[in-house]
Amino acid sequence: MINDVERVLLSEEQLATRIVELGAEITADYAGEEILMIGVLRGAVLFMADLARAIKIPVAIDFMAVSSYGAGTSSSGVVRILKDLDENVEGKHVLVVEDIIDSGLTLNYLVDNLKSRQPASIKICTLLNKPDRRKVDVDIAYNGFTIPDYFVIGYGLDYAEKYRNLPFIGILKPEIYQD
Repeated sequence: MINDVERVLLSEEQLATRIVELGAEITADYAGEEILMIGVLRGAVLFMADLARAIKIPVAIDFMAVSSYGAGTSSSGVVRILKDLDENVEGKHVLVVEDIIDSGLTLNYLVDNLKSRQPASIKICTLLNKPDRRKVDVDIAYNGFTIPDYFVIGYGLDYAEKYRNLPFIGILKPEIYQD
């Protein structure tokens, strides 16, 4: 697996430091409140677990699974909800936790869907932001890292369901995913 990595983009230490910082920002912004963290499966699981531990206010957790990629490497723009929430979001402070935002199409659809359920507030926290690929505006309240347009893997991010367990964010060698 490690031989498929062109280079490490973000180390374990960089990830851990930034997640503690994000947790402190979120804790301060929501002081005296409870939040419902909604993780976007599957990529956000590792980030969300570490982020939840870094937040020092009451946190509930739920998950949604959405798809716009299929087996490809870029968003198709057609979004499907594969797993909906178990929790009712009405009147709650919702924090959507995403692993990476590139085109913004999937997240835009997801946020519109959640807004229709009447939460008290909704904010987005992403580990990685790839603005060079953006097709729609996304209001990111908490941004871990802004990265160039690389195909990245590790720390929850995958290619063909591989590499999620790498403890860092790495750039996947192009020969692995190109036809």
